[in-house]
Amino acid sequence: MPPKSILARCAIFLTAMSASSLSNNLPAAPVFVPVLPSNTVPNGPAIPTTPATESAHPASIPLWPEGAPGSEARKDEPEQISYRQEADIVFPIVFNIQNPSITPFLPAKDKATGCAVIIAPGGGHMFHTIDREGYDVARWLADRGIAAFVLKYRLARDAANMASGKPQPYRTEKEPRADALRAVRLIRSRAAEWGLNPDHIGILGFSAGGVPAFAAALLFDAGNPAATDPVERQSSRADFHAMIYAELPRGDYEVPKNAPPGFLLAAYDDSPKAAPLANYLLKLKTAGIPAELHIYTHGGHGFGVRGDRPNLPISSWPFRFEEWLGDIGMLKK
Repeated sequence: MPPKSILARCAIFLTAMSASSLSNNLPAAPVFVPVLPSNTVPNGPAIPTTPATESAHPASIPLWPEGAPGSEARKDEPEQISYRQEADIVFPIVFNIQNPSITPFLPAKDKATGCAVIIAPGGGHMFHTIDREGYDVARWLADRGIAAFVLKYRLARDAANMASGKPQPYRTEKEPRADALRAVRLIRSRAAEWGLNPDHIGILGFSAGGVPAFAAALLFDAGNPAATDPVERQSSRADFHAMIYAELPRGDYEVPKNAPPGFLLAAYDDSPKAAPLANYLLKLKTAGIPAELHIYTHGGHGFGVRGDRPNLPISSWPFRFEEWLGDIGMLKK
């Protein structure tokens, strides 16, 4: 845990950051909090003595202007950021998501394909692994002409609540799914503004982010044409979905005949995720839904995009995803 002198410097740093954000009429930076014991491991890499920060990114856009249904009273609570220490890496994590949002990474117009990917980071429903399963992926896609929107969905086991001992306010089967469906509708409603093809909007979920991705792929609806909110008139069906070592429902479930194409990927040494994804492929095939599955020998769980492991074949997975998008016609302007 950082010493008190470091925490004091963090407070000064955060005050300056918040003032800067407000002066530019941008969302305030997440508030740094000390590392929770649950986010440390014995003999792990050293935790930085400087406060955790998100990497540079565009301003986020709330999914609902007045706050998410059921969370309106908490929409102005600041997000929180800290570190998570694992056996071979330390990385920033974001939590206390009370006002779900998307952060747009739009490609240069001369590169734009019209395709968009919503990215749902993982984090066990406790936090968002915001860089290597969020902003880093989004930048990679935008560099290749694919618009990317990082989704900060509400967390059913939010680390902020775990630290305080308060009851959890959200459920995995409700709020993350609602946030994903709203994200698809919102992006589709603004497709013309962002230079997107409204029929080329998909979603990618890492680990726990598989829950919102699954919703947009299998639990969608056509929208409500009578809604006063124009966003709610849009379909919440994703046009494709990618499940990267993603969480899937336990027990049996059915795949609708109009589910979108799927891209599935995991490491063989991540058996809790590899086997369910293989079973999911069979369900998609039975329903007649085009799908592609990649199981790499090594990689473990939570790799996202990691530049520190270039020799592992699994590190090339984003290129396979890009190829698949082209194969299913999503990169045609």
